[in-house]
Amino acid sequence: MTTVLTEQGPAEIEAAPTPDTDALWLAPAEAERVFGWTLKPEGLCRGEVCIPVPAGSEADYVADGAVNIAAFFRRMGKPVLTSRDRDVWLFGESAGDRAAQLESLEAPDFTLPDLHGKPHSLSDYRGTKVFLTTWASW
Repeated sequence: MTTVLTEQGPAEIEAAPTPDTDALWLAPAEAERVFGWTLKPEGLCRGEVCIPVPAGSEADYVADGAVNIAAFFRRMGKPVLTSRDRDVWLFGESAGDRAAQLESLEAPDFTLPDLHGKPHSLSDYRGTKVFLTTWASW
């Protein structure tokens, strides 16, 4: 079992760790379930956005009915980290995507409980002014 950490949250996948490579090969259905990207003839797609397979290096991206999701993320300029044993993978957002999100001044949605344990999501307050403050003990 392999653990994958993404912006959508953690997921467990059926993938044999590949200790000597930085590739993570997944069945197209698994890549779609975990990442929301679909393998199509034009490349790896999410909605109207498609990342084409570079000419001459098709085998690095798609082979034997599987997709190398790590290669596609790197092609998009997104960070990919893995544990030494390749049994935990982290797929992040690109610096450009993060910068655009910060410039928008729109906080990402999150849910936290109040003092009585009732969960509140930021999205519940869309359309109203919200003051966010944070604190850390470290």
